[in-house]
Amino acid sequence: MSAPRRALIVIDVQNEYVTGDLPIEYPPVETSLANIGRAMDAAREAGVPIVVVQNFAPATSPLFARGGAMAELHPVVASRPHDHYVEKSLPSAYAGTDLGAWLRSQQIDTLTVIGYMTHNCDASTIFHAVHDGLAVEFLDDATGSVPYENSAGSASAQEIHRVFSVVLQSRFAAVASTDQWIDAVKGGAPLERGNIYASNQKARASRQAR
Repeated sequence: MSAPRRALIVIDVQNEYVTGDLPIEYPPVETSLANIGRAMDAAREAGVPIVVVQNFAPATSPLFARGGAMAELHPVVASRPHDHYVEKSLPSAYAGTDLGAWLRSQQIDTLTVIGYMTHNCDASTIFHAVHDGLAVEFLDDATGSVPYENSAGSASAQEIHRVFSVVLQSRFAAVASTDQWIDAVKGGAPLERGNIYASNQKARASRQAR
């Protein structure tokens, strides 16, 4: 099996998620920021191209307002080099951008996703990448979620992050830690993605064994 032709996409690592009004709660933002930096450094060392994505909303928006300090890239990302930059205003980094065309021009077949948030822009980009024919990897300790409460109910940041990670591993992405990914990059090896059937069968067997 040939080595994956990876690109690392760093999604929306902006001040809004750290010191702004949408603070990442799980995994702790200090943990994910450290791992984002480690992943970017490992990618640079291995020659894996890095795509940085930045989200903007209108200047009057309460979040990610264009021109405001909270919409700026966090120093962990801003201080590191990248190979391509994408500006977006929708959840998927593909929507209305040149991301797909750029990845094809680089002959990328595997997209590694880090950044924020697990359940929103990360998941949207992952789904889009799979539908575009790419293998996808998701580093679950270099990402994060926030809690929600609305008319449908409530969920903690940990619950949201965990459930999305399980669902992604069942079909859409190989979910791994930053350490596991760095080892795979050094070895030129793919990460293993699950499938719906095996994930469901294992859950049913575990339930029956109780």
